[in-house]
Amino acid sequence: MSLAHLCARLARAPGLTAEHVQALAREAADPDRLCAPGVIARVPLPEAVRTYLAAPEPPAVRADVHWCESHGAQPVLCLDAAYPPQLAATRGAPPVLYVQGDVAALKRPQLAVVGSRRPTPAGCRIGREFAAALARAGLVITSGMAWGIDAAGHEGALEVDGTTIAVLGCGLAHRYPRQNAGLAERILRRGALVSEFPPWVAPRRQNFPRRNRVISGLSLGTLVIEAAAGSGSLITAHLAADQGREVFAVPGSVRNPLSRGCHQLIREGAHLVETPAQVLAEILFCQENQIIGKPPPVPALDKEYEMLLDAFGFEPVTFDTLAARSGLSGESIASMLLILELQGRVAPYPGGRYGRIDSD
Repeated sequence: MSLAHLCARLARAPGLTAEHVQALAREAADPDRLCAPGVIARVPLPEAVRTYLAAPEPPAVRADVHWCESHGAQPVLCLDAAYPPQLAATRGAPPVLYVQGDVAALKRPQLAVVGSRRPTPAGCRIGREFAAALARAGLVITSGMAWGIDAAGHEGALEVDGTTIAVLGCGLAHRYPRQNAGLAERILRRGALVSEFPPWVAPRRQNFPRRNRVISGLSLGTLVIEAAAGSGSLITAHLAADQGREVFAVPGSVRNPLSRGCHQLIREGAHLVETPAQVLAEILFCQENQIIGKPPPVPALDKEYEMLLDAFGFEPVTFDTLAARSGLSGESIASMLLILELQGRVAPYPGGRYGRIDSD
């Protein structure tokens, strides 16, 4: 049995998880024997899985392999080195991921950006701005390609030529929602489309909680922007917390129903964040190689950063004032302010202003 056929068969086994496949691999002499009757008999498996794997290969498996070969999709088995370690560390991870695009992007540090499918214009703007800043800082932006905040997160990353991953609640043969088909093609050029479902599986309501656990499982943390009480985005956030990942929520007006989910998360212990720098600082702090209590050395600044710091003067100033004084572009200033804030050289002030922090 080829690896492609093995992956397609395992992806269709009902209730099979990465843990089950790892147990089969420990009993099998090699991957070709994962589905051997003697191996299956020695491993505790759900009865539905045992029955499925004992049956002959269905025609659907061959159709799945053919579709992948015809459309440049790669099945990634949980035993493969290409399988993302962040996801592999979670309970109940999928045995197989189907990937179109940059498979290597799945192993890079990711942040999930999720929220309402019907956000306010301000919510969309916040989603794009956060995603753009965090993508510029090196994080892959991961979401579900749904309307609203999901799409805003992908768009924000794409606007700065960052990398973004869309995890689908259907097979890769579908582009759901169809109106985001153009966005899907742009994501393919700067990242990947991912699904645990065989290619022709249609988008169904029961698929999306499974999709959400992959989004949170791939990511170091989940950022929620505008979510009503009972929103599906809260499912993703709670899954992230259960997986031991960070949860971030952007607060909003008490009069906005779309703020209630975020406020609920904050009451439950999520990080209240108002700037991308706050997200990035927490993510970096929680990395295994971070030395707690010993900040990394502050690197020397290049000429443009020195110019921007000189533009501050002695009092907090607005973004427009910095642009006028420094002559730098707005996009450059936004990126540089994020880095300077993380280095502890500047700090945000009320009214959209920034001020310099003297080291002495």
